[in-house]
Amino acid sequence: MAPTAVATAEEAERLAAAAWGEEGEEEGKRGAGMKRRKRYGLVEYRALPGYLRDNEYIHRHYRCEWPLPQVLLSAFSIHNETLNVWTHLIGFFIFLALTIYTATQVPNVVDIQSLKHLPDVLRNADIHKIQAELVSCLPSLPHLSDLEKLKDELKSSWNSMEVLPSLSRWHLLELLSNCLPHRFTHTNETSLSVLQSMKDDIANMIAPELIRPIARWPFFAFLGGAMFCLLASSTCHLLSCHSRRLAYIMLRLDYAGIAALIATSFYPPVYYSFMCYPFFCNLYLSFITILGVATIAFSLLPVFQNPEFRTIRACLFFGMGASGVIPVLHKLVLFWHQPEALHTTGYEVLMGLFYGLGALVYATRVPERWMPGKFDIAGHSHQLFHILVVAGAYTHYHAGLVYLKWRDLQGC
Repeated sequence: MAPTAVATAEEAERLAAAAWGEEGEEEGKRGAGMKRRKRYGLVEYRALPGYLRDNEYIHRHYRCEWPLPQVLLSAFSIHNETLNVWTHLIGFFIFLALTIYTATQVPNVVDIQSLKHLPDVLRNADIHKIQAELVSCLPSLPHLSDLEKLKDELKSSWNSMEVLPSLSRWHLLELLSNCLPHRFTHTNETSLSVLQSMKDDIANMIAPELIRPIARWPFFAFLGGAMFCLLASSTCHLLSCHSRRLAYIMLRLDYAGIAALIATSFYPPVYYSFMCYPFFCNLYLSFITILGVATIAFSLLPVFQNPEFRTIRACLFFGMGASGVIPVLHKLVLFWHQPEALHTTGYEVLMGLFYGLGALVYATRVPERWMPGKFDIAGHSHQLFHILVVAGAYTHYHAGLVYLKWRDLQGC
C-alpha cells in the first residue's frame, strides 16, 4: 500500500475515534443528567429509607433526600406533603393577621351590647376627668350638672330603648353634633334608631376613661404559641425529606410546637377566669407549663418519632389537652351565674372537639387506611389533622375575645 494511502487511512481512524469519543462523552453527560433528574424525582414508599417511613398507607409521591434548594422549591410543586405544608402555613398567616388586629383594634373597640356592668363602673367614675377629656371634643358642653345627669341616667336605664329619658334628647344631640357631624346631619331627628346609634358613640367616648384594660399577655402568649406551632409544622413537612439529621431536628421542632400550642391555649381561660383567685390561677398555670415542658423533653427522645409510637404521641398530646377540663369545670362552679362563663365554655368545648377529632384522625390514619394509595396527594389523615388544628385554634381565639371583654368591663 502506498504511503499516502496509509496516512489517509490512519487519519480517518483518528477522526473516527475522536468523533466516537465526543459522542461517548455527550452520551455520558446525558446519562448523568438523567440520573440527577431521577434522583430528584418522586419515589414510592418502598424506596424510602427507614427514617422517612411513617405511613405505609400512602404509597407514592415521596421526596427523598433532595438537595436543600430543590426541597425549598418543592413547596410550589405537587407531592404528598404539599397540602401538609400549606394548610399550616396559611394558618400561620391567618393568626399573624389576627395578632396584628388584636394588638391594634381590640383594646380600642367597645361592644355596646356587652356593657352590662357599666352602671357599676360609672358609680366610681371620675366625672371631672371625663368632662376634661370631652370638653375638647364637645365645646358646647355647658355645665358639669348635665354630665352628672347623664351619669345618673346611664346608671339607671342604660339597657332601655328609651335612653336618657329625663336628659333632653335635643340637648344631647346638640352636644354630640360637634363630634359626630357625619352621624347627626339632621338635628330634628328623634327616632329611636338615632338614639340607639348615639349609645355606641357615647360608650366609645367615655369608655377609655371608665374602663382600664386588663393584662393582654395571656392572650398574646396563646397567639404566639399558635403561630409557633403552625410555622414549625409547615417547616417540618417541607424540610424533613432533605436528610436524616434535618428530619430529626424538624420532628422535634414539630412536637415542641404542638406542646406549645396546647400549653399556651390554657393561659387565657385560666388567667382570666381566676385572676381574682391568685392561688388557683398560679396553680393551674404552673401545672400546664410544667406538663408542656415535660412533653417537649420527652419528645426529644429518638424513640418518640418511631411509627409504632404514633398512638402514644397522639394520646400524650390528647391527655395534655384533656387536663384543661379541670379548670373549666372549676370556672363554671365559680361563675355559673355569668353568661360569659357559659359562652366561653361553649367555645372551649368546640375547640376540644376539633382537637380531639384531629388526634383521633391522626392516630387511626383515616381515611387512607381504608383505601391505601387513594389519598396520596390530597385527603389523607395528616391534612385533615392540620385543618382541625387550625379550626380549634381559631375557635379558641374567639373565646379569648369574650374573656377580654368580660374582664375589661367587670374586673374582679
